[in-house]
Amino acid sequence: MDVSTRADGPNPSANYAVARAKRSLFGNSYVGVMGIDKESGSVLDRYNRTGGLDIRLVFFKNLIVHGYGAMTDSPGVSGGNSDVGGDVSYQNNWLEFVARRNKIGPNFNPEVGFVDRTDVDQSEADINFKPRPKIRGVRELNFESFIYHAPDTRGVLQTQEWQTTFRANFNNGVYTDGDIVDVFTPRLTQPFNIYKNVNIPPGLYHFTRHQLTYGSGQDRRLTFNLFERFGTYYDGHLNEPQVRTNYRPASRFSLATTATWNRFNLREGKFSVVLAGLQANYSFSRFLTTSTLVQLDTANTQALSTNIRLRYNYRPDSDLYVIYNVGTRFASLAVTNPRQLREQRFEVKFTYSFTPSLERARKAEQAQTDVP
Repeated sequence: MDVSTRADGPNPSANYAVARAKRSLFGNSYVGVMGIDKESGSVLDRYNRTGGLDIRLVFFKNLIVHGYGAMTDSPGVSGGNSDVGGDVSYQNNWLEFVARRNKIGPNFNPEVGFVDRTDVDQSEADINFKPRPKIRGVRELNFESFIYHAPDTRGVLQTQEWQTTFRANFNNGVYTDGDIVDVFTPRLTQPFNIYKNVNIPPGLYHFTRHQLTYGSGQDRRLTFNLFERFGTYYDGHLNEPQVRTNYRPASRFSLATTATWNRFNLREGKFSVVLAGLQANYSFSRFLTTSTLVQLDTANTQALSTNIRLRYNYRPDSDLYVIYNVGTRFASLAVTNPRQLREQRFEVKFTYSFTPSLERARKAEQAQTDVP
């Protein structure tokens, strides 16, 4: 059992006491408990306490059953302050399966932890068949489907998605990845600012997307990736064609490009957003490398930005970075976007590892002897 106290965390004026205990069971199974107590001098936030139980059971090496429960205690809260859930997973060479279920109350408040959302009763199941047929050139096929269903704790649907996917991987690195169907049901509780002054109003939406992806073989100097996603989107349509390329004319130099054209056709308006980039990488040696990225984003008032980075790996796990960046500061997705600002940054970052890993040190020493 481990017990510790500290006087920092989310509230620097508060004292925290943490107690943890974990006991191994058969195989890789275990059971654990944890408790956290925060005491504060603030009248509005005098204390916050969290307790939890976690258990993991492994059967036949492939079947894992996991369950947990946690509860928080804060001033003025009398209910809806728990997080209870569990999952079951199974995996072998040709099958992967996982099912999860958990319920998080609207008043669950782990002040020294994190949950991405509260007031949710979510369920999820994913199954992936991975056969390796005796077909010339084919390494593996994937047939995957999942469903995610997340109403709030009162049963009102907030988010739902289900998808069916087919993938094929070939021995030479060629691959395909296609979402046959991807169906979304999101609920917007406030306007969604999607572009400049275009806002999608609150409501429950249903839309269906499809995706096609093709990647070329990795045994050539020039490789490419083609991507197209299309279908309905909120109250309209959205097409997302994308092309990526990578060209390596020499062992020390490579060029990469990317171009994405998002074409929106919504009830609120029609518009397009183009995101394109050109990146050049050069290695002076195994330890000194540089990269330059020029990017175009038409969602910004000033669309062009540049990033230049120099990295020197002077010892294992230790680096020196010199970075120059010029571009537009990120625009918030609030209903009214703030004024976009053009800025330039010059940064130097230095890291030093007092205990570099032995394996990395051995490889670095071997690389130095190999440098002509």
